[in-house]
Amino acid sequence: MTDLETQVLIIGGGATGTGLARDLALRGVQCILAEKMDINAGASGGNHGLLHSGARYVSNDTVSAMECREEGELLKRLAPQCIEETGGLFVAVEGDDENFIADFPLMCAKCGIPVQELTPREALDMEPVLSGSLIAAFALEDASVDPFRLSLENVAHALSLGTRLLRYAPVVGFDLKQDHIQSVRLFDKQLGKERTVSADLVVNATGAWAGDIAALAGIPVHVLYSKGTLLITSQRITERVINRLRSPSDADILVPGGTVSILGTTSLRISSLETIGPTVEEVDRIIEEGAAMVPILEEARYIRAYAGVRPLVQIESQGDDRSVSRGFTIFDHSHDGLDNFVTITGGKLTTYRLMAERTADMICHKLGISAPCLTGTVPLPETQVSGWSYPGLSPKEYMKSNNPEDVLLCECEMVPKSVVDSIAASIREQGGSPSFEAVALRSRLGKGSCQGTFCSIRTDAHMIDKGDINPDQGLNHIRKFLNERWKGQRPILWDGQLVRAEFLEALHCGLFDLER
Repeated sequence: MTDLETQVLIIGGGATGTGLARDLALRGVQCILAEKMDINAGASGGNHGLLHSGARYVSNDTVSAMECREEGELLKRLAPQCIEETGGLFVAVEGDDENFIADFPLMCAKCGIPVQELTPREALDMEPVLSGSLIAAFALEDASVDPFRLSLENVAHALSLGTRLLRYAPVVGFDLKQDHIQSVRLFDKQLGKERTVSADLVVNATGAWAGDIAALAGIPVHVLYSKGTLLITSQRITERVINRLRSPSDADILVPGGTVSILGTTSLRISSLETIGPTVEEVDRIIEEGAAMVPILEEARYIRAYAGVRPLVQIESQGDDRSVSRGFTIFDHSHDGLDNFVTITGGKLTTYRLMAERTADMICHKLGISAPCLTGTVPLPETQVSGWSYPGLSPKEYMKSNNPEDVLLCECEMVPKSVVDSIAASIREQGGSPSFEAVALRSRLGKGSCQGTFCSIRTDAHMIDKGDINPDQGLNHIRKFLNERWKGQRPILWDGQLVRAEFLEALHCGLFDLER
């Protein structure tokens, strides 16, 4: 006997999974979305937030370049609340490949990507922090996107249309009968028990973990793991996205987002998903390469480093990971002996909607449903509660409210009690239980200069007082949260950052005995 029944079970709560849930819900398809942790726990929460114009891929992946251009234009129109239309510059410095520079406008034109050539002086007038050794510059239509808000808005719309969300519910097995998945077994961590879901069709949308999930069903899916490390500056460095004008390489993108900038990324093949984190060596390389186009990056203060894993599908022998297509692949596993199992992996955040559309088309074809895709024409509804993940929103809203009773819990990012209460209420409305981690994911808590030194204590105490979390677990919440923050601080500890880390250790380990 199964606990739950649905037409489609989607495994994976990243951008693709949440986008697919919304697409199917708009077609009237009943869905359950199951995520082993929380929304955007994987690559969708570990990227640089760049909405690609497509120009980055014109030299080595024209299909991805054109998909990015088309999807970027759609998202700017249909999900403007998630996007800051910064514009972008591609810049070259002395020593960069002049043949690549000369070919760049033509490569963009072949992919239908608008490009405007600038003189180095014009580029420096637009972004004065650029290197004085510029030799070429082009203006393009890159933008920044809030990946957390994008996924949260998608799942909120899907839930309003009848989708059900199961957070902290990893797949532990499949019950198979001949060529069919009869049911999927999940372990619901919030209930502390195993549950079974019976679905007409099961979708594996777990990104880098797609091979692991498919293996539970006895299906081979070969995914390459390409780790990318990024750095967050304490201040916004530029108004526009800055790209290095060369073939894709390390540390050639600087993306502004709200009050900060994100610098990256690397591409490092890893063999396991057990431990994913930035290293000191990567941080040093990123800063050295980034400073070639924006010299101030060599002296900037960084508040955090983080890493995500790109799921790359390698069909045949290719070069390094940057030569593997950033396109996506959909596997219909009826060819592998399971007629109601589909995997979608690969791709980019910019193309998540297209990935969801193509997957939903296959699903509907298999289920005999003729409803068309609507996500290319229907705007993504805006929900205020999803906006607290964006840097700079809280200070504006807090100052606007001017409520002295609304005490600040996070002073760095100006997150007051009302925001925490609003997020907790929205989680309940979605059928979940509020937790410290869930509130932090959906807000700017702990993401400012002090990285949770003070707001972790205040927020934990506030949520205990409100009855949102178990008081017996108070110190455990703080310990877990600060451990996650520490992963990103350790590789950037020098100068003033090291002093702050010493203070944090004295406060939390000396006063609260968190190492116990």
